Amino acid sequence: MSVNNNYFENLRNDPRSTKELVKLALTEEDNETYWDLVWILRARGSDEEFEAASRLCESQNPKERSLGVDILGYLGIPERSYPKECGEILLNLCKSEENPNVLSSIGYAFGHLGDSRGVVPLVKLKSHRDADVRMGVVFGLLCQEEELAIQALIDLSCDEDEDIRNWATFSLGYQIETNTQAIRDALFQRVILEIGEEDTIAEIRGEALLGLAIRKDERVINPLIAELSCGCVGRLSVEAAKEIEDTRLYPVLIELQQWWDVDSELLQEAITSCQPKH
Repeated sequence: MSVNNNYFENLRNDPRSTKELVKLALTEEDNETYWDLVWILRARGSDEEFEAASRLCESQNPKERSLGVDILGYLGIPERSYPKECGEILLNLCKSEENPNVLSSIGYAFGHLGDSRGVVPLVKLKSHRDADVRMGVVFGLLCQEEELAIQALIDLSCDEDEDIRNWATFSLGYQIETNTQAIRDALFQRVILEIGEEDTIAEIRGEALLGLAIRKDERVINPLIAELSCGCVGRLSVEAAKEIEDTRLYPVLIELQQWWDVDSELLQEAITSCQPKH
């Protein structure tokens, strides 16, 4: 049995009843402890947990609905329980739900389920005034290749909230395989507009560079040279150099070898891929 399976087995063996765990989760104010309780319920994943979560989703209390959604989104780990039924409950809830916390939970739940039926209701929430809801939308659309989902992610990659831009760019960059001009243009916009060395800003820029490099977009070369020449080089930029396989990057990668020790194996792979072929 693997470490992961041991972990889930320990969760399932918690002596407390489902009813007790639900009651504790509903009154728990500490976020970390709340999620510990949710993971126990998810790991059990039996009929009892499914029915309890389903009832919570029908409650008039938004906190109870949110808990129900949080449980259903990852019910039965590592082997999922009732994925189709869980998705149907979420779809039904979307028809009338207005509470931001519940809507955010629904987005995350659809993302965990990987259920494409969530695309249409989630896209309707992409401009929601609450940033947590928009973040849930981004997570719910991760890995979805539908045109409607991709356009929503393109829109959200310009969001005022940098964490939302980060996740949307991450998804567009290398969580989907679709390669269109619109996606490449959205990624290039992030390269141009994400200015600064703050961690999240630099990460967004790096994700955009990698997404362009994977798609062999020539516009990535000059900004990538600049990125690899600065004093703070992230792993994503070196990955991008490896992917684009362009000899113009070879000199700056050789210089980088003198001091960059984040991942020497990755750097060597990038150097090899960009090395001039004689």
